[in-house]
Amino acid sequence: MMMGLICGVVLCIPLASQSDLLGDVRTLLSQNLFSAAEGELRTYKSQHGVTPEYLEGLSWMARGAAAAKQWQQADSYATETRTLCEQQLANRKLDAETHLPTALGAAYEVLAQSLVEQGHKPEAERLLRSALAKYGNTSIAPRLQKNLNLIAFVGRPAPPLQGTDYLGPKPPALASLKGSPVLLFFWAHWCVDCKAEVPVIGRLRQEFAPQGLVVIGPTQLYGYAAQGNDAAPAQERAYIEAVRQKYYSKLLDMPVPLSKQNFKTYGASTTPTLVLLNRAGQVAIYHPGAMPYDELRAAVEKVVAR
Repeated sequence: MMMGLICGVVLCIPLASQSDLLGDVRTLLSQNLFSAAEGELRTYKSQHGVTPEYLEGLSWMARGAAAAKQWQQADSYATETRTLCEQQLANRKLDAETHLPTALGAAYEVLAQSLVEQGHKPEAERLLRSALAKYGNTSIAPRLQKNLNLIAFVGRPAPPLQGTDYLGPKPPALASLKGSPVLLFFWAHWCVDCKAEVPVIGRLRQEFAPQGLVVIGPTQLYGYAAQGNDAAPAQERAYIEAVRQKYYSKLLDMPVPLSKQNFKTYGASTTPTLVLLNRAGQVAIYHPGAMPYDELRAAVEKVVAR
């Protein structure tokens, strides 16, 4: 049910109900209608107060301003989001539902991005490390780690892969692979972009295996399987293997360690996440998201040549 209209000289936009607030705010931001999105949030707040849904909407304002490179505004929205989120945490746990962790994680993400854009990279690192110390055992830890890695990972030794469970061949220890370039391909059984990246990874491995390229594909258990149905670990593991057989046929001999810790350490809150290590075992490329063949090939070619 709509609650009213935002009307102007050339604009008349329905206000969101509680259930569609976030979708409407994101739609308005995608059209660069920042004032309309802010007005919708303001009206929602007057009727519902500061709810987790409102805070996620406010975090989208921060992300929208960051995408538009309006860093002062982005910083303002993110600071307000963080402050209000942390006020709510006085009376509840962060992961009691999904909206508040999404909002708080986004707030820290934008605050760090803003600091980097303003030339304050050390301050951004300190902010994220402080957040990880505070929220390292919550759902936003991988997101915080991802943003820290984007700032500080390249050029540093790659952390070891953890866990004793795996699919395919047994994963080698990264320390044993020094001297070889290594591509870590973090994927998830539900991830469409991961499946689309398989031909790219398979082609590159075929091209560069003679020069020593090793590909390892970490994944993890999420607690659900087909159609998002809850699944016990053994059931989900079997489902992951079925997905691997069907969609990862070009990479069936790729070692697949199963560990949430690897995703946390590498900040793989986005799938796929691609991490390229040079022959010294240092991170050469850290890329949350898919990469096209030409771009990834250029990166692999560079580390193979050294």
